[in-house]
Amino acid sequence: MELLAAALSAACALDQDGSAGQPGSSPTAAEAPPPAHPMTADSWRNLIEHIGLLYQEYRDKSTRQEIETRRLQDSQTDPEESSPSEETPPETEPASTPESKAAPQINLLRNSNSRFNLWQDLPEIRSSGILSILQPDEIKLQEAMFELVTSEASYCKSLNLLVSHFMENERLKKILHQSEAHILFSNVLDVKAVSERFLLDLERRVEENIVISDVCDIVYQHTVEHFSVYITYVSNQTYQERTYKQLLQDKPAFREVITQLELDPMCRGLSFSSFLILPFQRITRLKLLVQNILKKVEEKSERETTALEAHKELETVVKACNEGVRKMSRTEQMISIQKKLEFKIKSVPIISHSRWLLKQGELQQMNGPKTSRTLRTKKLFREIYLFLFNDLLVICRQIPGDKYQVFDSAPRGLLRVEELEDQGQSLANVFILRLLENADDREASYMLKASSQSEMKRWMISLAPNRRTKFVSFTSRLSDCPQIQCVHPYVAQQPDELSLELADVLNILDKTDDGWIFGERLHDQERGWFPSSIGEEILNPKIRAQNLKECFRVHKSDDSQRRKLGSRNRQ
Repeated sequence: MELLAAALSAACALDQDGSAGQPGSSPTAAEAPPPAHPMTADSWRNLIEHIGLLYQEYRDKSTRQEIETRRLQDSQTDPEESSPSEETPPETEPASTPESKAAPQINLLRNSNSRFNLWQDLPEIRSSGILSILQPDEIKLQEAMFELVTSEASYCKSLNLLVSHFMENERLKKILHQSEAHILFSNVLDVKAVSERFLLDLERRVEENIVISDVCDIVYQHTVEHFSVYITYVSNQTYQERTYKQLLQDKPAFREVITQLELDPMCRGLSFSSFLILPFQRITRLKLLVQNILKKVEEKSERETTALEAHKELETVVKACNEGVRKMSRTEQMISIQKKLEFKIKSVPIISHSRWLLKQGELQQMNGPKTSRTLRTKKLFREIYLFLFNDLLVICRQIPGDKYQVFDSAPRGLLRVEELEDQGQSLANVFILRLLENADDREASYMLKASSQSEMKRWMISLAPNRRTKFVSFTSRLSDCPQIQCVHPYVAQQPDELSLELADVLNILDKTDDGWIFGERLHDQERGWFPSSIGEEILNPKIRAQNLKECFRVHKSDDSQRRKLGSRNRQ
């Protein structure tokens, strides 16, 4: 009772100083959560041990819950009265229903028979009376931090299963050569050790006080000091996938053992491959969990600063992971392309550490001048094949033996495109490609026809990335933009496409009549094409504005860095 009285006293002090997080209020008072009694180690350990979901199940349920939450917000018929911002409930609301004070987006980590599944459902929280003291925004922040901790416990549980059930299986050990096992499991033991150490520090923080002070400082420390193991593991992904497919094809005994292990009830119907990709999924998800915390902390507070620092370090690790995967596949792809090219013009070295393929494919080149007589001929167009790299365009014709004869090229920065409009059916999906300086050091133009409207737009955006799109991008800082959320995962099939996860939110930059969208994902500003069928447009303008506002806040440190670089470049 003394501790609860202290909490009430602290809450009263906050009320006297002004609302938490408002300009002019004391930073210490605004940030410090009301004191409460520690959670016993036994109580916390019991919670962790009884988490009912493997990480794959948690991740799926969490993202689907996020989708449903957005659907509910977007369905508000009167956006003027139904703001997406989080509002304080009336003072008359009874303390016995704390769930209604904050609208948490997760209730996922336990099974349907659980006694509690949220921070506010913990017996210690309910018995303390703290829910009647904390503001709704603080309760939502507590839920966000609690999710990061408990989801790490779920992730640890799945990693332990990967090691104990698959990697250390005696039958599997006898089947796999040492080099095969190394490629398949890589440094997963290091990843597991890092996760366990990370979880231990998070557990200690939760045990200190049932009202969690912060977790992003711990995230920051571990990201800087230990999370490089994720880069090593994820960079091996290309070889890992190839080795796994080869083993399934060449070793029936391996395929049989894996099938038997997958059928074990411990795996809950999940595949071996879903365990192998856990580290990449986790490091990406961890960044999003920190983003969620960042959206809920007080602005200009110490907790915001810590969250921004943790997010920046996580983003560095995630980018390094992505680059590691791309580097492996890009090198092999460039070697393969180099072998297929025969130069009719002066040879251009294709393979370079700083070069990668953006798009390749066949287009139709128009022959002769655009006249009515030409339009009536059968040979109006002839096939050409383009290889577009991040810094170079190579124009070819396909020749026998799966080879390509190069007859022109140009730096990508010297390309311009222009769409032809209202030219009739014969010139539908036609655009002009201008090479300001080609292989012969002169200007050249090509009139090219694509197979569809989407293919034409995809080529035009790839060839001239600075060309204006139909809608503006995230960096324009406008308060509204067409948006879509992903409701079906999508795996990119072409280099200019964007792989999407459930609940990803994207700004729509362009769209075509035949069902393709060019989008920019909000949480990392990655751009690419994807089918419109995998998503649902967000119709409520206030929800779209809120999404953008939160995104600007998350990336404010990136913006300041860009401004510094810009001013430095101007000097």
